[in-house]
Amino acid sequence: TSPLAWLRTRFYHLLIRLYCDREFRVEEFTRGAKQAFSVVSQLLSQRKLDLLDGLVSAEVLQVLKEKISLLSDNHRDALAADIDAIMYTTEGDVRIYYDDDGRKFVSILMRFWYLNGANLPDEVPGETKVFQIVFGDESTKEKRHLLTANYEFQREFTEGAKPDWTITRIEHPRLLE
Repeated sequence: TSPLAWLRTRFYHLLIRLYCDREFRVEEFTRGAKQAFSVVSQLLSQRKLDLLDGLVSAEVLQVLKEKISLLSDNHRDALAADIDAIMYTTEGDVRIYYDDDGRKFVSILMRFWYLNGANLPDEVPGETKVFQIVFGDESTKEKRHLLTANYEFQREFTEGAKPDWTITRIEHPRLLE
C-alpha cells in the first residue's frame, strides 16, 4: 500500500479507538478477519450457505446463493482458503459512517492472498498466478494458485447494538463473478 493509504488507515484506527471502541486493535481485528475469511470461504466451497447466516449479511448471502450454484466444481474448490495457506493480508478501505437513523457503523475492507491447489487452468485471466512446487523428482509436481479475495467487515457501534462484525461484501476476482 502507499504511504498515504497506510497513514489514512492508521488515522481511522485512532478514530475507531476514540469514538467507537477503546479496545480496538488492528492486529486482533486482522487475526479475527483471517479466521472468518478461512471459515466463510470453506463453507462457500462446500455449498454450506445455511451455516453463513449471522456471519454474512442477508443481502450478500442471497447473491452468493445465486452465484455459487453457477460455479464449476473446480472454481468452487478454488474459493476455499485454509488459514495456513493465507500468504498475505492487508486492509483496504476503512470507513466510519452514520446511516439516516443516526446509527454509527465501522466498515473495514480486508484483502487476502492465499494458495489453493484447485484444478484451475494454468492461464486464468486476471489476478490469478500459478506456482509449481516440485517434491522429490521432476515427475512429481504440485500446482498451487495464488488467489485473491476481498471481504468487507461491518459492525454497528450504536449503543445497545450487538458487538458482532458481519461480512457485507465478498469478492473472489475471476472465480465468483
